[in-house]
Amino acid sequence: MKLTVEIDDNSGFCFGVVFAIQMAEDILNEEGHLFCLGDIVHNDEEVSRLRNKGLEIIDHERLKTLHHTKVLIRAHGEPPETYKLALDNDIELVDASCPVVLKLQHRVREAHNKNEKILIYGKHGHAEVKGLVGQTNGDAIVVETFDELDQHELPSKIQLFSQTTKRTKNLYALKDKLEKQGVEVSFNDTLCRQVSNRDVQLRDFAKRFNKIVFVAGLKSSNGKVLYDVCKDNNPNTFFISSKEEIQASWFTEDDSVGICGATSTPQWQMEEVKSYLLSL
Repeated sequence: MKLTVEIDDNSGFCFGVVFAIQMAEDILNEEGHLFCLGDIVHNDEEVSRLRNKGLEIIDHERLKTLHHTKVLIRAHGEPPETYKLALDNDIELVDASCPVVLKLQHRVREAHNKNEKILIYGKHGHAEVKGLVGQTNGDAIVVETFDELDQHELPSKIQLFSQTTKRTKNLYALKDKLEKQGVEVSFNDTLCRQVSNRDVQLRDFAKRFNKIVFVAGLKSSNGKVLYDVCKDNNPNTFFISSKEEIQASWFTEDDSVGICGATSTPQWQMEEVKSYLLSL
Protein backbone atom coordinates (compact mmCIF):
# COMPACT_ATOMS: atom_id res chain seq x y z
CA MET A 1 0.00 0.00 0.00
CA LYS A 2 1.33 3.41 -0.90
CA LEU A 3 0.77 6.01 1.83
CA THR A 4 2.05 9.56 2.25
CA VAL A 5 2.94 10.01 5.93
CA GLU A 6 3.87 13.15 7.88
CA ILE A 7 4.55 13.75 11.58
CA ASP A 8 3.22 16.90 13.20
CA ASP A 9 6.20 19.15 14.06
CA ASN A 10 4.40 20.51 17.12
CA SER A 11 3.59 17.14 18.68
CA GLY A 12 5.62 15.39 21.33
CA PHE A 13 6.97 16.13 24.77
CA CYS A 14 6.24 19.50 26.36
CA PHE A 15 9.19 21.24 28.02
CA GLY A 16 8.08 20.02 31.48
CA VAL A 17 8.27 16.37 30.43
CA VAL A 18 11.54 16.92 28.53
CA PHE A 19 13.01 18.45 31.70
CA ALA A 20 11.85 15.56 33.92
CA ILE A 21 13.11 12.84 31.58
CA GLN A 22 16.44 14.58 31.11
CA MET A 23 16.90 14.81 34.89
CA ALA A 24 16.06 11.12 35.25
CA GLU A 25 18.38 10.03 32.45
CA ASP A 26 21.29 12.08 33.82
CA ILE A 27 20.99 10.34 37.20
CA LEU A 28 20.41 6.91 35.66
CA ASN A 29 23.50 7.29 33.48
CA GLU A 30 25.57 8.09 36.57
CA GLU A 31 24.01 5.83 39.19
CA GLY A 32 22.07 3.15 37.31
CA HIS A 33 18.99 3.41 39.53
CA LEU A 34 16.41 6.01 40.54
CA PHE A 35 13.04 5.88 42.27
CA CYS A 36 10.25 7.87 40.61
CA LEU A 37 7.02 8.73 42.40
CA GLY A 38 4.34 7.70 39.88
CA ASP A 39 4.79 7.22 36.13
CA ILE A 40 7.28 9.82 34.94
CA VAL A 41 5.06 10.35 31.91
CA HIS A 42 1.66 8.92 30.97
CA ASN A 43 3.08 6.79 28.18
CA ASP A 44 3.72 3.10 28.84
CA GLU A 45 6.25 2.76 26.02
CA GLU A 46 8.45 5.56 27.35
CA VAL A 47 8.11 4.33 30.94
CA SER A 48 9.23 0.89 29.78
CA ARG A 49 12.28 2.39 28.05
CA LEU A 50 13.30 4.20 31.24
CA ARG A 51 12.63 1.14 33.42
CA ASN A 52 15.19 -0.69 31.32
CA LYS A 53 17.69 2.04 32.23
CA GLY A 54 17.00 1.53 35.96
CA LEU A 55 14.04 3.76 36.76
CA GLU A 56 11.84 2.23 39.46
CA ILE A 57 8.26 3.52 39.66
CA ILE A 58 6.84 3.68 43.19
CA ASP A 59 3.57 4.84 44.74
CA HIS A 60 3.00 6.94 47.86
CA GLU A 61 2.66 3.87 50.10
CA ARG A 62 6.08 2.63 49.02
CA LEU A 63 7.51 6.13 49.50
CA LYS A 64 6.58 5.96 53.19
CA THR A 65 8.87 2.94 53.63
CA LEU A 66 11.94 4.55 52.03
CA HIS A 67 14.77 6.29 53.90
CA HIS A 68 18.12 7.86 52.96
CA THR A 69 17.60 7.62 49.21
CA LYS A 70 16.81 9.69 46.13
CA VAL A 71 13.33 10.05 44.60
CA LEU A 72 12.24 11.94 41.48
CA ILE A 73 9.10 14.06 41.52
CA ARG A 74 7.66 14.16 38.01
CA ALA A 75 6.33 17.19 36.13
CA HIS A 76 2.80 16.87 37.59
CA GLY A 77 3.98 18.15 40.99
CA GLU A 78 3.16 16.93 44.49
CA PRO A 79 1.18 18.14 47.54
CA PRO A 80 3.02 19.60 50.58
CA GLU A 81 2.77 16.36 52.59
CA THR A 82 5.11 14.62 50.12
CA TYR A 83 7.84 17.17 50.86
CA LYS A 84 7.26 16.81 54.61
CA LEU A 85 7.53 13.03 54.40
CA ALA A 86 10.77 13.31 52.43
CA LEU A 87 12.21 15.60 55.09
CA ASP A 88 11.18 13.23 57.89
CA ASN A 89 12.63 10.17 56.10
CA ASP A 90 15.83 11.83 54.90
CA ILE A 91 14.82 11.38 51.26
CA GLU A 92 16.51 13.57 48.66
CA LEU A 93 13.81 14.78 46.26
CA VAL A 94 14.86 15.41 42.69
CA ASP A 95 12.12 17.92 41.92
CA ALA A 96 11.16 17.95 38.24
CA SER A 97 7.81 19.66 38.84
CA CYS A 98 6.81 21.70 35.81
CA PRO A 99 7.28 25.47 36.42
CA VAL A 100 3.76 26.09 35.09
CA VAL A 101 2.35 23.65 37.67
CA LEU A 102 4.46 25.16 40.48
CA LYS A 103 3.15 28.64 39.65
CA LEU A 104 -0.41 27.31 39.72
CA GLN A 105 0.17 25.58 43.07
CA HIS A 106 1.45 28.88 44.48
CA ARG A 107 -1.65 30.76 43.31
CA VAL A 108 -4.00 28.12 44.74
CA ARG A 109 -2.13 28.21 48.06
CA GLU A 110 -2.32 32.01 48.19
CA ALA A 111 -6.08 31.94 47.57
CA HIS A 112 -6.53 29.30 50.28
CA ASN A 113 -4.48 31.34 52.76
CA LYS A 114 -6.90 34.23 52.15
CA ASN A 115 -9.79 31.89 53.09
CA GLU A 116 -11.25 32.05 49.59
CA LYS A 117 -13.47 29.22 48.33
CA ILE A 118 -11.69 27.29 45.57
CA LEU A 119 -13.07 25.29 42.65
CA ILE A 120 -10.65 23.24 40.56
CA TYR A 121 -11.66 22.03 37.10
CA GLY A 122 -9.71 18.81 36.60
CA LYS A 123 -9.65 15.04 36.48
CA HIS A 124 -10.44 13.30 39.76
CA GLY A 125 -7.41 11.45 41.12
CA HIS A 126 -4.99 12.98 38.60
CA ALA A 127 -1.54 13.62 40.09
CA GLU A 128 -1.57 17.31 39.22
CA VAL A 129 -5.03 17.78 40.72
CA LYS A 130 -3.99 15.98 43.92
CA GLY A 131 -1.05 18.37 44.17
CA LEU A 132 -3.39 21.34 43.80
CA VAL A 133 -5.92 20.08 46.34
CA GLY A 134 -3.01 19.50 48.72
CA GLN A 135 -2.33 23.24 48.72
CA THR A 136 -5.79 23.75 50.30
CA ASN A 137 -5.57 21.04 52.99
CA GLY A 138 -8.19 19.15 51.00
CA ASP A 139 -10.76 21.96 51.12
CA ALA A 140 -10.98 22.64 47.35
CA ILE A 141 -13.96 21.42 45.33
CA VAL A 142 -12.95 19.42 42.25
CA VAL A 143 -15.25 18.99 39.24
CA GLU A 144 -14.40 16.93 36.18
CA THR A 145 -17.70 17.49 34.36
CA PHE A 146 -20.20 20.34 34.39
CA ASP A 147 -22.91 18.00 35.72
CA GLU A 148 -20.93 17.60 38.95
CA LEU A 149 -21.67 21.21 39.88
CA ASP A 150 -25.16 20.04 40.93
CA GLN A 151 -23.57 17.76 43.54
CA HIS A 152 -22.11 20.71 45.44
CA GLU A 153 -23.59 23.56 47.40
CA LEU A 154 -21.58 26.32 45.78
CA PRO A 155 -20.71 29.51 47.65
CA SER A 156 -21.79 32.89 46.25
CA LYS A 157 -18.17 33.75 45.44
CA ILE A 158 -15.49 31.39 44.18
CA GLN A 159 -11.92 31.27 42.86
CA LEU A 160 -11.83 29.11 39.72
CA PHE A 161 -8.63 27.28 38.82
CA SER A 162 -7.96 24.53 36.29
CA GLN A 163 -5.66 21.59 35.72
CA THR A 164 -3.10 23.00 33.28
CA THR A 165 -3.93 20.59 30.42
CA LYS A 166 -7.69 21.19 30.19
CA ARG A 167 -9.26 22.43 26.98
CA THR A 168 -9.55 26.23 26.72
CA LYS A 169 -13.13 26.36 25.45
CA ASN A 170 -14.36 24.04 28.22
CA LEU A 171 -12.74 26.11 30.96
CA TYR A 172 -14.33 29.31 29.70
CA ALA A 173 -17.67 27.52 29.30
CA LEU A 174 -17.47 26.43 32.95
CA LYS A 175 -16.84 30.02 34.02
CA ASP A 176 -19.91 31.14 32.05
CA LYS A 177 -22.06 28.37 33.54
CA LEU A 178 -21.08 29.34 37.09
CA GLU A 179 -21.85 32.99 36.44
CA LYS A 180 -25.25 32.11 34.97
CA GLN A 181 -25.97 30.26 38.21
CA GLY A 182 -25.32 33.51 40.08
CA VAL A 183 -21.83 32.67 41.36
CA GLU A 184 -19.30 35.50 41.43
CA VAL A 185 -16.20 34.00 39.78
CA SER A 186 -12.65 35.19 40.28
CA PHE A 187 -11.11 33.56 37.24
CA ASN A 188 -7.59 32.21 36.90
CA ASP A 189 -6.62 31.07 33.40
CA THR A 190 -3.86 28.72 34.45
CA LEU A 191 -3.77 26.59 31.31
CA CYS A 192 -0.42 25.59 29.88
CA ARG A 193 -0.11 27.58 26.67
CA GLN A 194 2.05 24.87 25.10
CA VAL A 195 -0.98 22.60 25.41
CA SER A 196 -3.81 25.09 24.77
CA ASN A 197 -2.02 26.52 21.71
CA ARG A 198 -1.72 22.98 20.36
CA ASP A 199 -5.50 23.00 20.16
CA VAL A 200 -5.39 25.60 17.36
CA GLN A 201 -2.39 24.03 15.61
CA LEU A 202 -3.93 20.57 15.64
CA ARG A 203 -7.16 21.74 14.03
CA ASP A 204 -5.23 22.89 10.98
CA PHE A 205 -3.00 19.81 10.95
CA ALA A 206 -5.92 17.36 11.19
CA LYS A 207 -7.72 18.94 8.22
CA ARG A 208 -4.75 18.49 5.89
CA PHE A 209 -4.91 14.67 5.71
CA ASN A 210 -7.27 11.88 4.71
CA LYS A 211 -6.52 10.03 7.95
CA ILE A 212 -4.98 10.93 11.32
CA VAL A 213 -3.19 8.52 13.65
CA PHE A 214 -3.07 9.98 17.15
CA VAL A 215 -0.45 8.40 19.41
CA ALA A 216 -0.73 8.68 23.20
CA GLY A 217 -0.74 6.71 26.42
CA LEU A 218 -4.11 5.54 27.71
CA LYS A 219 -3.52 7.41 31.00
CA SER A 220 -2.80 10.75 29.33
CA SER A 221 -5.42 13.41 30.14
CA ASN A 222 -3.74 15.73 27.68
CA GLY A 223 -3.86 12.97 25.06
CA LYS A 224 -7.63 12.61 25.46
CA VAL A 225 -8.10 16.37 25.03
CA LEU A 226 -5.92 16.61 21.92
CA TYR A 227 -7.35 13.44 20.37
CA ASP A 228 -10.82 15.00 20.67
CA VAL A 229 -9.54 18.10 18.86
CA CYS A 230 -8.30 15.93 15.98
CA LYS A 231 -11.49 13.87 15.88
CA ASP A 232 -13.63 17.02 15.82
CA ASN A 233 -11.74 18.28 12.79
CA ASN A 234 -11.13 14.97 11.01
CA PRO A 235 -13.61 12.12 11.70
CA ASN A 236 -11.05 9.66 10.26
CA THR A 237 -8.85 9.96 13.35
CA PHE A 238 -7.59 6.80 15.06
CA PHE A 239 -6.23 6.61 18.63
CA ILE A 240 -3.36 4.20 19.32
CA SER A 241 -1.00 3.69 22.24
CA SER A 242 1.46 1.55 20.25
CA LYS A 243 2.13 0.67 16.61
CA GLU A 244 0.78 -2.85 17.20
CA GLU A 245 -2.75 -1.40 17.39
CA ILE A 246 -2.65 -0.07 13.81
CA GLN A 247 -5.01 -1.84 11.39
CA ALA A 248 -4.25 -1.83 7.68
CA SER A 249 -8.00 -1.75 6.98
CA TRP A 250 -8.08 1.86 8.19
CA PHE A 251 -6.26 2.99 5.06
CA THR A 252 -6.71 2.92 1.32
CA GLU A 253 -4.21 3.29 -1.50
CA ASP A 254 -2.63 6.77 -1.77
CA ASP A 255 -4.05 8.00 1.55
CA SER A 256 -2.30 10.96 3.12
CA VAL A 257 -1.78 10.22 6.83
CA GLY A 258 -0.88 12.67 9.57
CA ILE A 259 0.73 11.43 12.80
CA CYS A 260 0.40 13.49 15.95
CA GLY A 261 0.44 12.94 19.69
CA ALA A 262 0.15 14.24 23.22
CA THR A 263 2.70 16.24 25.19
CA SER A 264 3.55 12.88 26.79
CA THR A 265 4.23 11.14 23.46
CA PRO A 266 7.94 10.62 22.66
CA GLN A 267 9.25 11.55 19.23
CA TRP A 268 10.79 8.10 18.78
CA GLN A 269 7.35 6.49 19.11
CA MET A 270 5.83 8.69 16.38
CA GLU A 271 8.81 7.89 14.14
CA GLU A 272 8.21 4.20 14.83
CA VAL A 273 4.56 4.58 13.79
CA LYS A 274 5.60 6.39 10.61
CA SER A 275 8.00 3.61 9.63
CA TYR A 276 5.31 1.02 10.28
CA LEU A 277 2.76 2.85 8.11
CA LEU A 278 5.23 3.20 5.25
CA SER A 279 5.84 -0.56 5.41
CA LEU A 280 2.15 -1.47 4.92
